[in-house]
Amino acid sequence: MSKLTVSQKAGGERLDVFVSAAEGITRSYAQKLIESGAVRVNGKTAEKKYKVCEGDTVETEIPPAAPYEVKAEEIPLDVVYEDGDIIVINKPKGMVVHPAAGNYDGTLVNALMAHCGDSLSGIGGTARPGIVHRIDKNTSGLLIVAKNDEAHLALSEQIKEHAVRRIYYAVALGNIPEPITVDKPIGRHPTDRKKMAVTEKNSKRAVTHIYPLEHFSGATLVRCELETGRTHQIRVHLASIGHPILGDDVYGRPKDFCEQKFGRGLCGQTLHAGEIRFIHPRTGESMALTCPLPDYFEDLLRKLRMSVQ
Repeated sequence: MSKLTVSQKAGGERLDVFVSAAEGITRSYAQKLIESGAVRVNGKTAEKKYKVCEGDTVETEIPPAAPYEVKAEEIPLDVVYEDGDIIVINKPKGMVVHPAAGNYDGTLVNALMAHCGDSLSGIGGTARPGIVHRIDKNTSGLLIVAKNDEAHLALSEQIKEHAVRRIYYAVALGNIPEPITVDKPIGRHPTDRKKMAVTEKNSKRAVTHIYPLEHFSGATLVRCELETGRTHQIRVHLASIGHPILGDDVYGRPKDFCEQKFGRGLCGQTLHAGEIRFIHPRTGESMALTCPLPDYFEDLLRKLRMSVQ
């Protein structure tokens, strides 16, 4: 059972919205939990439309997940590179990497099982075959998948030794005038299980190198290179220096603020894993792969450029 205290920022949210965000589950699943009595506010059950208040204590008991079989699904994949040992995918924004509560199908793993058959590493278990590293659901871009255990172990070691270079592109709010390295530890947020935070408590060192590429009115296109790979690292680090990612409604400004300032039609957070460099696990060859910015990202950049002309 989790026990969370409602923050000032979350005050006024519907209970189902709060539980969904805090627990990292879908809103429909949050509603089912509330209706079943698995969610209590200040020790009592409440309706899903209840507006939580700052200081409320929300307790949520999520039942153990029932065993499930991950099934292959014929979902189109943008394959950037593939051989007998690895496959590198350009993951679209909105696709979850592997099945979990509330997302049992339609994931990258479901698509990979159809594309690769039995040719996926088993180290990640039945729910995460071949998955060596992850990127967020609403982040697009490059992801390496291992087709056998030897490749998986070799790639995992490279990531552990910081030998894999992962380069992202993002639009950050505000003006970032010069390159900056953010070296701040990241750990689980003290009151919101879905979020990470810069903290000294139960955290790990996190380093992000940030390079401004283009300046707009109220925003900066940046290139971010990860030295470490913590959950939500770039999003947390940019927010920690006062420049959250445009469209990131978890660590940044609300959607209505962003739309008011940058126009309607903003399609989520502007973060794309555009480059990855690593050593091939079998051949020892240096691999450098890239993929272009997605259409929604390019459309936003065109609008931003027009605003400064």
